[in-house]
Amino acid sequence: MHSSNKKTDMIVVRDLHKHFGGIRAVDGASIEIAEGSITGLIGPNGAGKTTLFNVIAGAYTPTSGSVSLDGEDITGLPPHELFAKGLLRTFQIAHEFSTLSVRENLMMVPGGQSGESLIDAWFRPSRVREEEKLVRKKADEVIEFLEISHVADELAGNLSGGQKKLLELGRTMMVDAKIVFLDEVGAGVNRTLLNTIGESIIRLNKERGYTFCLIEHDMEFIARLCDPVIVMAEGRVLAQGSADEVRANEEVIEAYLGTGLKNKPAKAAATTATGTAADAARTEGSAGSGTGAIS
Repeated sequence: MHSSNKKTDMIVVRDLHKHFGGIRAVDGASIEIAEGSITGLIGPNGAGKTTLFNVIAGAYTPTSGSVSLDGEDITGLPPHELFAKGLLRTFQIAHEFSTLSVRENLMMVPGGQSGESLIDAWFRPSRVREEEKLVRKKADEVIEFLEISHVADELAGNLSGGQKKLLELGRTMMVDAKIVFLDEVGAGVNRTLLNTIGESIIRLNKERGYTFCLIEHDMEFIARLCDPVIVMAEGRVLAQGSADEVRANEEVIEAYLGTGLKNKPAKAAATTATGTAADAARTEGSAGSGTGAIS
């Protein structure tokens, strides 16, 4: 398992609530995400994980509570402002420009490019060309880092699900993100590509200093990458610890399976809970994209 030394908290969420009418999707959740960590967020269907992501990333305004990034209150800031601060969030279903190549998709990410200005395009073409050259060079470096050179000129719409997830990870590299929230990175991805994605996340964490928080239901993947693992249930944080600790936690087992396993030996119950958690979560992941209101 990848592990990192405890550092200062990059993200601090305090007593966060998000209600949709009478539904309390997030109901008093508090979490900390340490700088330099790869933090896992797990929980049964309807636990509020994706809604929590959406609030942190500015897609939803919280009903109450606060979110801070590096000590700055970012509660309710829109996604484009958070993007500029280095906070990026990806989705259960990858979003790409399907009619552009992989390289072109990457080159679209950096904001404020001179080529976006009609005046610059007309009167400063050399500046536009030079800037485009630098952006292309960075895109090629990202492509090489992620080992996807063989699809660099392929239309993004033709990529497999796993390749699209790698492309989305590459887009975070084009702006040197501080923290990346990954939602269901393993959904619809075969084991080989999931291993490649996992290696890329670990390398970005170790070599580039990225902080990650990811929702995922493949417990093998979580155990390999994440420390700590935060468990949510019914909109609140239920438990936190290493993957082994949360898998053996009776409250976690009960949240996934109800009270039926209470009298089973802890090891057997934890093993069963792990499998059932993954099965339940696959159902949740297939229900829709990260833009859904409640999950």
